[in-house]
Amino acid sequence: MDAVTSGATQAKAEEEQARRAKRAALKELNITEAGKEPTKALDSSLKRHTALIKRMRQSLGAEHHDQIMKDIDSLSLEKYVDEIVGAVAEGILRCKTEKDVWSAVEVISAIHRRFPKTFTPALISALSTSLAPPSRATLASLSPEQREKEDSARVSRQRPVLRVCAELALVGVIRDAPDRSGGEWIMKALRDLLSNDPSLSSLPLLLVFLKSYSRPYLGIAPPAFSKQVSTSSEQGTLSEAASQEAAQANGAFPTLLSEEEELVEKEIRDRFKKMCEGYFEIVAKKLVKEHDRLQDQDRRNHEAYIRSGEIFEDRQQEYEKMTKSYEKLLASCQSLSELLYLSMPSLKTASHKTESIQIGVNTGSSLLGGDVDDATAGGGKWEDEEERRFYEEIPDLKDYVPRSVLGLDGEGQEDLADGKEKERIEKEMVEEEFRKLDEELAGMRIDENGQGTSGDRTAKQDDGKSDEEDADNAPTPTPGTPKESPSSTPQLAPQGPSQLLTALLARLPDATNRTLIDQAAVDFAFLNSKAARKRLVKFMSQVPKSRTDLLPHYSRFIAILNRYMPDIGNDIVAMLDEEFRYLQRKKNVVKELGEVRLRNITFLSNLTKFRVVPPHVILHMFKVCLDDFSGTNVENLALLLEGCGRFLLRSEETRVPFAKMLELMRRKQNMVHLDQRQLLLLENAYYQCNPPERTARQVKERTPMELFIRHLIYDVLTKKTIDKVFKLLRKLDWNDALVLRTLHKVFTKPWKIKYGHISLLAMLTYDLHRYHPAFSIGVVDQVLEDIRRGLETNMYSMNQRRIASVKYLGELYIYRLISSSIIFDTLWTLVTFGHPEGRPTPGQPSPIDMPDDFFRIRLVCVLLDTCGMCFDRGSQEKKLDNFLIFFQMYILSKEPLPMDVEFMLSDSLEAVRPKLVMFKSYEEAATAVDEMFAIAYQNAGIVTGDTGDDSGEESGEEDEEEKERDQGEDEEEDEIAQPEEMIDERARSPEAILLKSKQENFGPTEEDEAEFAKELAKLVTDTSAESRKIDKKTALALWDTALPPPVARKKKNEEYDDDGEGTTGDAAEEPGVMKFTLFTKRGNKPQMRQIAIPAESALAIQTRTAQMQDKVEQQHLKRLVLNYEQREEAEELKALEARSRQGPIKIRLAG
Repeated sequence: MDAVTSGATQAKAEEEQARRAKRAALKELNITEAGKEPTKALDSSLKRHTALIKRMRQSLGAEHHDQIMKDIDSLSLEKYVDEIVGAVAEGILRCKTEKDVWSAVEVISAIHRRFPKTFTPALISALSTSLAPPSRATLASLSPEQREKEDSARVSRQRPVLRVCAELALVGVIRDAPDRSGGEWIMKALRDLLSNDPSLSSLPLLLVFLKSYSRPYLGIAPPAFSKQVSTSSEQGTLSEAASQEAAQANGAFPTLLSEEEELVEKEIRDRFKKMCEGYFEIVAKKLVKEHDRLQDQDRRNHEAYIRSGEIFEDRQQEYEKMTKSYEKLLASCQSLSELLYLSMPSLKTASHKTESIQIGVNTGSSLLGGDVDDATAGGGKWEDEEERRFYEEIPDLKDYVPRSVLGLDGEGQEDLADGKEKERIEKEMVEEEFRKLDEELAGMRIDENGQGTSGDRTAKQDDGKSDEEDADNAPTPTPGTPKESPSSTPQLAPQGPSQLLTALLARLPDATNRTLIDQAAVDFAFLNSKAARKRLVKFMSQVPKSRTDLLPHYSRFIAILNRYMPDIGNDIVAMLDEEFRYLQRKKNVVKELGEVRLRNITFLSNLTKFRVVPPHVILHMFKVCLDDFSGTNVENLALLLEGCGRFLLRSEETRVPFAKMLELMRRKQNMVHLDQRQLLLLENAYYQCNPPERTARQVKERTPMELFIRHLIYDVLTKKTIDKVFKLLRKLDWNDALVLRTLHKVFTKPWKIKYGHISLLAMLTYDLHRYHPAFSIGVVDQVLEDIRRGLETNMYSMNQRRIASVKYLGELYIYRLISSSIIFDTLWTLVTFGHPEGRPTPGQPSPIDMPDDFFRIRLVCVLLDTCGMCFDRGSQEKKLDNFLIFFQMYILSKEPLPMDVEFMLSDSLEAVRPKLVMFKSYEEAATAVDEMFAIAYQNAGIVTGDTGDDSGEESGEEDEEEKERDQGEDEEEDEIAQPEEMIDERARSPEAILLKSKQENFGPTEEDEAEFAKELAKLVTDTSAESRKIDKKTALALWDTALPPPVARKKKNEEYDDDGEGTTGDAAEEPGVMKFTLFTKRGNKPQMRQIAIPAESALAIQTRTAQMQDKVEQQHLKRLVLNYEQREEAEELKALEARSRQGPIKIRLAG
């Protein structure tokens, strides 16, 4: 490995030596040959000069190098120096590779040697302008996105320019002085770019420069060690060995050349190197700052996820943007570190955060270091991590307040000894309490009345009181003044501290978080005095009864101070214990002292969890309540269990005695008669502190592909990411049965995604239909099956799924995956399924659709809200109107609607039919439904008698719909044609045959005739008024489009003889049938269709009668015309005879 590394290093050194030799030779040539006149005659042809300039503008790269050099040597160029400068500056921008850059340098050097005074200064000025930093005012006026694009474009332009300028400075074209190189010029250009760049957008330019020119400009050579980072090092840092070797290499590597052979002066190299190292420090600081910001944002996102269960989209996008920016900066900083051979800054990982959030970690370890028994622990003494922090992570006042203020000078060992003595005394008291409990449990006897016979309860209470008094009288070490010393009055205290203490106590009720209450404790420590502590104890005894929310924070406040001011905790505990004894004496006063009891028990519970209340004190209180297991003590026990039961049961020092107390409480609970409320309180409190053991939830094992598909649909799918999700779904292996089955499950369970994303799922189904039609058909079938199954089972637990399925079906129609007939079939199924003969009746309830079940109404409203607005014209409008009539009858067959269902229904009907008039009673709706069915049966009788293709009625509606629209829509026509094809495929209905003989009974009534006449008169009036506005050509065009083609009219006339009977062979073959020609138009193309109608039908009879009347009228008109001609001839003869009687006829002959 070492041999390979040394070989690579040697190869790099040889390459660098070869580049230096080329640069030195070209520099010598540029210095010695600059300004010499050419020895041969030069061409001044305009054409060749123009071609040369054009070629330079295209590129100065290696592909044009030979031709450009040849033209420079053979052309005069004096008159075109300015154009050449512009062409060279433009051609440099297209030099991408190292060969192209060196080709450009040789071309510029050749022109420089011929015109050093006219060409070179102009070119250097143009290059300096190209490398100028962007204007701050211009960047400030741009948006962040525009600024990023502008910086990216600028870096792309300046990258080849900087490389060419660096080479020109090495070969003597760009020089700071006649006897110096151009290193100062390059350093100034880079310094301007980097110093005016707070966003580090010019960092890629520095990286490009250092990759190629770190050796000549900075004097940095590759050291003879491997830059591989060890696996034990943290991410973003170099290994220690590499860093040490790099530090040695910066000043101790063997020089390849002598100082005379260097192309850049040592002073410039040192300054350049120092500038780059300083810039690296700036980049490293920014990297650390961005890393901390990213870690902080990640922590905040994690907390937000725990609080709300999700991370909002804007927060997620901001985090992704920060991550992308940080990764880009990290990569640039690593590259800069490797090029300068400097160590990367140390970046804190997540483990360095002291407040990192731990999910699923067992935080139930004991404070004393003991392990909690698994059988009784059941998850730790704290419910969550936040609660553990609140009760365990208490600040130490010694870190914020001087030791002298806390009274710790010279008393550290005494405090330690006193603390151990206090712990010993408390442990002895707990053991004594535990012994008494064992005795009571061992001698417990339950008589018929449920009372214990093991001893006198009063005597035990007296013993408990004496023990408690002994505990209260125990000496307590105090770091300040003795506990028994007379307290100083507030009047003797200094005016300043008294006012500060008053202000502090006044703001305590507003300190409702950890930060504020911790700061308040520190502020009180600076005001510490005997009088201040007495005032604080008095203040804590006067907490308002309704502000139990302050008690956890006050307990934390007391716990912080109790470590160095034990008298505060002792006094408050004594005050609460005295109040508890008073409440025990007043246990018959229930309502008046209820809030006081709640405050007392809550305060004691919180102080217990902060270990301010000694364990034997809280256990004794629990024991007192157990001894008198009735009345308010039952509520006290429930409050104690809810407040600190979990803590006591899982703490090492109280686990065993408290478990015995719980066992005693459960026994008494079973033997003593309690009301339902008290039983519920005790059960809830018991299971809250000691939840039952449950087996771990079985997590269904899924393959990575299943998890990926579910992640795409359930987590990633949004309006902005739907295209990305669609592309990823298309890339899946659709030939794999597992993938296809998983996709089918996900796409047919819309209730598992957000309700607002169901439309996105339907959109994905529509997009996939173009590539996998069988898959989308299967999805539609499964959705219809789920809706049908929901109607059959009608389970309350499936209601949410049923709503999602109906919503999904409507969205599938919106995206043209199903036709309107499926929607109407579903609507009719929702209101008819399960009812006798499909007709809901108030007196005939259905087992799966009871009168007080309004869920189907909700389903109909959801479907109408989703796609009902699409049925506003043509046959769909009529179908929806018919359904709404039946839907009203269905609603009226139910009991009175609840308010929420009524509002939902009114909103849905208002959206689809704003002017709909609701029926008032079931009878009125049933009458309307009967009339609707009567009309439908009449039309069905006409349609079912047809043996041809389609019915004329629906085609006529199709024509009317096309006339209403400005341009026809093929989708609507296809949907209208679907019911016709379904009718053709079905067998002839027997009901239609029975109705055919009675069809004359379904004629229009007198009211219908009057309404028709009124509408016809209105139509004629409107048509005549509109016809005046139409010119002659438009009218003729409209007339021609409304008539059948001449060929059809001629054929029709030939089919009938003078008697009006058909003479075609079809008529002879089908007796008793009358044929009609239906004229339709699809788009702009007219179509004709033959329809056979039974001769005994009303339509055929009316048509035949009309034909006969027309023929009679035609014969009458014919006779009138013939008689009129005969009368005119007779009158002319009479007039001629009259003139002949009056005189002779004069005849003039023309000569």
